[in-house]
Amino acid sequence: MENKYYKRVKESFDKQNFLGYIGANLEDADYGSVIISCNNKPELTQQQGFLHGGLITTLADVSCGYASLTTMPDDCEVLTVEFKINIMNATKTDKLISKGKVIKTGKTLVISEAVVTDSTGEKIIAKMLSTMIVAKK
Repeated sequence: MENKYYKRVKESFDKQNFLGYIGANLEDADYGSVIISCNNKPELTQQQGFLHGGLITTLADVSCGYASLTTMPDDCEVLTVEFKINIMNATKTDKLISKGKVIKTGKTLVISEAVVTDSTGEKIIAKMLSTMIVAKK
């Protein structure tokens, strides 16, 4: 469902050339939460045929960032300061789904988390904890 949060995230999302290059899709956005997906394709795998850890990390980072953005005033953006990711399962799933969620907002920093799953949404591939900094446009 498109709402003001989705529209704001989509406007920024579409400007990120890298997300277009990998084929990432914005599925949903609401206050404090974002869902991003990416279909599997050979260019996104590593030598054993699993989806690359860099792809998994990118989706988690972007979903944390955009979840954080939904909590910001219109004259602000966010930048990643730090993250920790645990990749718990290698996967050859046909689609990755990353759900970003804000844990705590502040005047300067936003703490968020992401859970990346397989296409069923049931098998957890990775979890990320991130810190975003608020940046004026």
